[in-house]
Amino acid sequence: MSKKKVVVALGHDALGSTTLAQLDAVKKTAKALADLVEADYQLTITHSNGHQVSMIHKAMTELHRVYTDYTPAPMCVCSAMSQGYVGYDIQNSLKSELLSRGISKPVSTILTQVTVDPYDEAFYDPKKAIGRYMSKEDADTEVNKGNYVMETADGYRRIVAAPQPIDIVEIEAIKVLSDADQVVIACGGGGIPVIEQQHVLKGASAVIEKDCIAGKLASDLRADELLILTSVDYVYLNFGKDDQEPLRNLTITDAKRYLAEGQFGETDMLPKIVAAISYLEAVPHGRAVITSLNRTADAINAKIGTVITA
Repeated sequence: MSKKKVVVALGHDALGSTTLAQLDAVKKTAKALADLVEADYQLTITHSNGHQVSMIHKAMTELHRVYTDYTPAPMCVCSAMSQGYVGYDIQNSLKSELLSRGISKPVSTILTQVTVDPYDEAFYDPKKAIGRYMSKEDADTEVNKGNYVMETADGYRRIVAAPQPIDIVEIEAIKVLSDADQVVIACGGGGIPVIEQQHVLKGASAVIEKDCIAGKLASDLRADELLILTSVDYVYLNFGKDDQEPLRNLTITDAKRYLAEGQFGETDMLPKIVAAISYLEAVPHGRAVITSLNRTADAINAKIGTVITA
């Protein structure tokens, strides 16, 4: 009997927000992932990179400010750097944890590009804040370079588009490793957004929602499960209110109804529900589970978490 394939989407809590915090966080995360391997799942892992890509973008921008001979790194390059850096920590921590349990299994990170449409509406209405807070003077400089900025209570920040993914460029390589029962880390931070121009892939000044790409990755792999690990045990109705109610089971129809009612936060739970729906519409026999990183072992045995099915 073949192993169940699961795509695991890791959120911010699984990684920490600084280099040292990440080293500590991924050790804990590795234990949860190793529990899945021990439960005989074949893992393909994707992860957020919000803190990491912002840190890299800040560092490269400041380097250019101090040493003008250094060119600032474009967003696509910052995304690639964050994929390698986060993947490096996850694969080493997970490999170590597996070996400590007597499991010898390759763990690999694939630097992953994702094509986007240059005419995606998101490019005309960018909303994702990145990088440092800036002065008005620095913000004007960004605008003069053709970038978008927004004003906040703490200063100005650059904002970029979050277009929808079209194709995962390295999907065949991911499939080969997955079919060989190796642990794969791919599409980190949503993938490196690229625009296809004839036979050339050109980096886009954008980011892709990591939950969105998790749904796409699970669909392309025809995964048996999509496991989205976040900071709460369940998806809730009326979240944060006195009458909040955990949802233990949902169908696509239920999920769409709650979306229409505005039940889910635009920047937190809503993308996860949308990802689950897109996956299940492509793979009707699958199931999506949303729960907290701390309860991964319980989620394996269906003791906790919100289970969404077609």
